[in-house]
Amino acid sequence: MAKLQDIAKLADVSAATVSRVFNHHPNISLEVRKRVFAVAREHGYRPRLSLKQKNVVVITPYDPVYPVHSCVEMIMMALVQEMSHRGFRLEILPENNRDRLDGIQFCAAVAIGAESSLFHDWSERYAIPLVIMDRDGDTSSEVFYVRSDETQGMRLAIEHLHEHGCRKVGSIVHGSPGTGNTDLRHDGVKKALAACGLPADETLTTFSGPGTDKYVELIGKLLKQNIDALFCPGGNAGVVSFYAFSLYNRQVPADISLIASEQTLFSQYAVPPLTTITPDYQAMAAATADVIEARIESREMPAKTVLPYSLLARESVKQRH
Repeated sequence: MAKLQDIAKLADVSAATVSRVFNHHPNISLEVRKRVFAVAREHGYRPRLSLKQKNVVVITPYDPVYPVHSCVEMIMMALVQEMSHRGFRLEILPENNRDRLDGIQFCAAVAIGAESSLFHDWSERYAIPLVIMDRDGDTSSEVFYVRSDETQGMRLAIEHLHEHGCRKVGSIVHGSPGTGNTDLRHDGVKKALAACGLPADETLTTFSGPGTDKYVELIGKLLKQNIDALFCPGGNAGVVSFYAFSLYNRQVPADISLIASEQTLFSQYAVPPLTTITPDYQAMAAATADVIEARIESREMPAKTVLPYSLLARESVKQRH
């Protein structure tokens, strides 16, 4: 197996430079880092990361859209608790300022709700683990994913409605096709409806597009199809759905059952309290910390960790038959 001195010779740099590269010293040029990493990959060299360096950079979205912000905040709360318990220090870096990574020292990075394409060259630039939370994507030697099981979460909600006698379920998936987790959720809803023997035609499962502007119109169209339940995964659709039903003179759950994504500042205080699905944020944070610790200690970890959703059953779903 190649040693540090071998990598230095093959990359035409000093052993001290190789050490600085793998300890992410900020005064090493990107060209030198890429050359050292390329040689190391070719010869199977993967050093143990320093246990002294405990800084973890958390890369967050910079767009202050409320639903995204809310999800990030819930993940951040869990990360702060878990990482500090394990002795890590967190530094927050907005996504649009991630080039600053070249000027700071850190042992790992966590990107919340980021598309993997933004980090396509991560393994060429850093010999440090990156954990992308709440997304799926292509893996490389230093890129890992921790996310919720969208298919299982959609099934959990649809099965709950089916078990309570709902026979025609409409769904509005927050976001646009091809962004975030929208396609996974859309496909998961369709599969769950079909598995329960419920109508699953295209007109009953749609996308909201960006923001919340289209919800009232989309809910009106679904009500014209005589749905007896509405499921809205993602975003802050619970709040908007209650508002839309009031406009259409429909009551939850007397006229229609409702399930949406959990919003901790709203869902349990709604009238009636809202049944929701929610990721296990604490488990996601723990899995993220596990990946980082394993990489620091040169232990193997799966490239992808997928965790189940939970359903919080409240009063917005009524037994119908």
